[in-house]
Amino acid sequence: MTKQTNDTRTEQGIDEQSANGRGANGQGIDEQKANEQSANGQGANGESVTVLVTSATGKTGRRVAERLTARGATVRAGSRSGSTPFDWEAPETWGPALRGADAAYVAYYPDLAAPGGVQAMETFGRLAAEHGVRRLTVLSGRGEPEAVVAEEALRAAAAGVELTVVRAAFFAQNFSEGLLAEGAAEGVVVFPAGDTAEPFIDLDDLADVVVETLTTDGHAGRVHELTGPRPIGFAEVAAEISRASGRPVAYQAVSPSEYAGMLTGFGLPAPEAEWLAALFATLLDGHNASVTDGVKRVLGREPRSFGAFADATWAGEGA
Repeated sequence: MTKQTNDTRTEQGIDEQSANGRGANGQGIDEQKANEQSANGQGANGESVTVLVTSATGKTGRRVAERLTARGATVRAGSRSGSTPFDWEAPETWGPALRGADAAYVAYYPDLAAPGGVQAMETFGRLAAEHGVRRLTVLSGRGEPEAVVAEEALRAAAAGVELTVVRAAFFAQNFSEGLLAEGAAEGVVVFPAGDTAEPFIDLDDLADVVVETLTTDGHAGRVHELTGPRPIGFAEVAAEISRASGRPVAYQAVSPSEYAGMLTGFGLPAPEAEWLAALFATLLDGHNASVTDGVKRVLGREPRSFGAFADATWAGEGA
C-alpha cells in the first residue's frame, strides 16, 4: 500500500469534483504573459517553457512530465531523489525548484484534503508568485470539500498567477499500478466501496488535460472536473479485469473500519489508515457517481472507458 490518495488520486490515484467549471478568479496576468506559452511548449520568443512537475515519479507526474517533454517544454521533474530535489515534507526544497520556472504542476502528497494541505498550498502559492511563476495547474479530488479549501488557499496565495484546478474521479490505474494493484493481480480486490458506482478516469486522459492547461491559454481560473464515460461498480471493475486478463478476479466489499485494520496490518500508522479509510468511504458514498464532459471540453474527444483501459492493460495476460 502507498500513502497517496490524490494520486490514489495524487501519486496513487483516487490523482484528480464539482460538475461545473468556475469563472475567472479576477487575478489574471497581462496579455503578453498570457500568450508566452503555446501548444508546442515554446514561449512567444521561441524559447522553451520551463515547467516544474511536482511528485514527478508518481502516476500522474510521470505522465505529465513525459507529455511536456514531447511538446518541447523544459521539464523539472521534482522528486525526493531526482535531479530537481522536491519534497512536500521539506518546504525548503520548494523555492529552489520554482526558481526560474514558467509554470508548475501541483500534485500534493498525500491529498489536498489531508491535514496540512491548506498550509502547504498557502506556502507553495506564495513562493510561486515570488519566483515569477506565471501558470499553475493543481490536481484535486472530486467531491472533497476539504480539498476545495486547499484549492482556494493556493488561489489566494498565488496572487497574479494563472491557476487551473483539475478535479479527478478515482483513477483507473489504481488497479494496475496503485493501491489496488496487488489485489487485482492476486484475484481479489478488497475495498470499502459497497456497491457504489464510480466513473473512473484514465490517467492518460488526465495527463493530457493537465498538459493542455499548462501549455495553452484559456484555462486560467477554470475548474476542470474529469471522469470517465460512465460510472461502474467495483464488482464490474473486477469482472472487466477478469475478462481482459483471462483469469478470475473478484471484488470483496469491507467496512471502513475493516479496511483501516488492513492498512495498519500493512504497516500504515493507525491515524493515517483511519483517515484514508474514512476518505474512501466519503468519496464512494454515491455523490460522485455522475459523469462530466470535462475531458471532451478540454481535449475535444471522449475519455477512455474502464473496459478499454482493462483491454490495454491486461489483454492476453491469462493466455
